[in-house]
Amino acid sequence: MPTLVLSPRYTTDSRTLRTAAVAAGWGVERLGGWRVPDWLLGRDVVPYGEPLFVEVIAARLGLAMLDAPAGWLPALPARHLGRRIELSTLGEARTLPGPVFVKPADGRKGFAGAVYTDGAGLPPAAARPDDTPVLVADPVTWEVEFRCFVLESRVVTLSPYLRGGELAQGADGRWHASPEERSQARDYSAEVLAEVDVPAGIVIDVGRIAGHGWAVVEANSAWGAGVYGCDPARVLDVLARARVPRGRLTAADAPWAAEPLEVDG
Repeated sequence: MPTLVLSPRYTTDSRTLRTAAVAAGWGVERLGGWRVPDWLLGRDVVPYGEPLFVEVIAARLGLAMLDAPAGWLPALPARHLGRRIELSTLGEARTLPGPVFVKPADGRKGFAGAVYTDGAGLPPAAARPDDTPVLVADPVTWEVEFRCFVLESRVVTLSPYLRGGELAQGADGRWHASPEERSQARDYSAEVLAEVDVPAGIVIDVGRIAGHGWAVVEANSAWGAGVYGCDPARVLDVLARARVPRGRLTAADAPWAAEPLEVDG
């Protein structure tokens, strides 16, 4: 059985997945640091945690982590975007009039993805280099947003996560959406996945834009994505598919393999 390897940082998601992994008969190892213990070498490891942690662990274990590239979202058909969005650089974004939505293109939280009054409000060059890739988009109002864990181009579990920009979790701890909204999110995501190529294990977020309808919010690497109200057992299935030993990459998986991180030791 696989071994779920978690970062030293305790989160609700990591605890949830640990419980699900134990129930599924997986091994679980929460590392005390970012060094891979020798006994994990050659094991069937499924890493989960902060993106940089996973990339470091994957490099040391010879794993290819599947992900959508930075240009995946702006390359979607316009009908699945509902707003203008393009891949740019932070230097170019700093010159833009506002309001404008800007976020890091690599999925890391190097700065807040948000609507900025104008480009001058973005982090200065001293903090983030001009050549930092970013996604630039027209501001829109998302009425509700859903997280979809996707396995082999099929949504295996989904959950609302934001409503009107606020967490969709109620006081009872549940993630609330009407049956109609859940059905629409599942049908729409299936429509997207029937038209668009994605990695075999990935997260796709979809939502409803005020005045437009359903659209794709973004893609996220499964191995660092929040679980929200998704079924953790199915999340584990996606995590397991989202990593492949580099020596066994197929022609279908290779285009989605993130560049290996160079690490010492």
